[in-house]
Amino acid sequence: MTDLEEPLRAVETGLAALGDALRRRDSAAIESHAAELHRALAQAVDRFGTAARRGAIPPALRQRLTVAGGQVAAQREALARAMAALDRAIDVLLPREGPALYGAHGGTERSASSGAISA
Repeated sequence: MTDLEEPLRAVETGLAALGDALRRRDSAAIESHAAELHRALAQAVDRFGTAARRGAIPPALRQRLTVAGGQVAAQREALARAMAALDRAIDVLLPREGPALYGAHGGTERSASSGAISA
């Protein structure tokens, strides 16, 4: 089944390269490898979908595809955790402005340092 082996190998290679880039925290490599992996996954899904409709997926390749799917999920989770940590760090370093507070007369209250002139 070389028509299934080749796209699966491309997915496995892409997963390894993306995992390595994630460990190195190399953003350019992450972006590049993620795009390559996306293309490889699309091709693999197409080929495996066609083979599944014919009932022609060997058990060994099915197992490798299952392992690759687990790796994709694990990398997605690791990336989500890294993004959340980055968001928290950015919030600490660059706090967002607080919500506007309304005064007793319906206007927004401003702090003394905002440069607003009060009468």
